[in-house]
Amino acid sequence: MKKIEAIIRKTKFEEVKDALLAADIEWFSYYDVRGVGKARQGRIYRGVTYDTSSIERTLVSIVVRDKNVEKTVKAILEAAKTGEIGDGRIFIIPIEDSIRIRTGERGDIALYNAELEK
Repeated sequence: MKKIEAIIRKTKFEEVKDALLAADIEWFSYYDVRGVGKARQGRIYRGVTYDTSSIERTLVSIVVRDKNVEKTVKAILEAAKTGEIGDGRIFIIPIEDSIRIRTGERGDIALYNAELEK
């Protein structure tokens, strides 16, 4: 099992969500986050200077079975990419175990409904 965390542009979230659902990744969490990137310049909009060093992004957090890692990463890459600086990052983190609270099932089986996969 792996945890995939993707920090993406807020404007690309709906596209990423749709791509994940199309790839049969139906369970994930997301959070509005702020971070600091390489850009350290101020932007002027209607005469007001804005500090762009603090960047608003969306963090998508997904735990998947090993066999679904590549299709999940591919879906995020294709949907989130603009080709511009600030598209974000994807992190893949090993997960030791998972437990479904309702049934007590452990491991991969806790991540999906086996009866639906038949």
